[in-house]
Amino acid sequence: MTDRTEDAGALGLPERKDRLASNLAQVEERISSACAAVGRARDEVTLIVVTKTYPASDVRLLAELGVRHVAENRDQDAAPKAAQCADLPLTWHFVGQLQTNKVRSVVGYAQQVQSVDRLKLVHTLSAAAVRAEREVGCLLQVALDAESGERGERGGVSPDGVDELAAAVAGAPGLRLDGLMTVAPLAGEYAGRPRAAFERLREMSTRLRAAHPAATMVSAGMSADLDEAVAAGATHVRVGTAVLGVRPRLG
Repeated sequence: MTDRTEDAGALGLPERKDRLASNLAQVEERISSACAAVGRARDEVTLIVVTKTYPASDVRLLAELGVRHVAENRDQDAAPKAAQCADLPLTWHFVGQLQTNKVRSVVGYAQQVQSVDRLKLVHTLSAAAVRAEREVGCLLQVALDAESGERGERGGVSPDGVDELAAAVAGAPGLRLDGLMTVAPLAGEYAGRPRAAFERLREMSTRLRAAHPAATMVSAGMSADLDEAVAAGATHVRVGTAVLGVRPRLG
């Protein structure tokens, strides 16, 4: 894989666009190859580019290059960026741990929240969506390393809490249950085994759809493990570094 340590400010816009186009082509090849290896059609997998720490100018370049789904994990970065890019044909996903005091802001720009992991958040999201007269898509973030009744270190509901949380989202005004999301665990039985983790999520998705047929999304896989996620049945992959480069340090 090529070195992508330069940040957006190190290149002029034409050069930056060329670099993003090259990186996107490499990611596209990885997704296509992973699909072909397991007999999936390429259009079964949606690429979400995670633009955290990168400027609105990069989002504009990505849109020019055909990207239609972008994601952020910090509202303080996402809200102004989304406002600057409000004219673009983009779907904004919120993928980070979401504090309830940030919900009203996030509902203002995000069409989908992929990190729903507790009942209090469901209730707060529902109230904000109704107030904003919007429907917000929700993915339940599953922590495959969490014990029963606990949340994961990086957020997420334990596997045995999925059914209750799904029922709450499905019954909440202003919310739509779209599916499940996970991050490959760093501890527990799935540590170092991303494909096994993603296959477990896919099994949980199949079970979820028995009760909620429209909850078809399976969001899994990032730059390092998107190939394993596609092989395991992910419908959406969340890729940042492989497209945008190594992220600048946050202050």
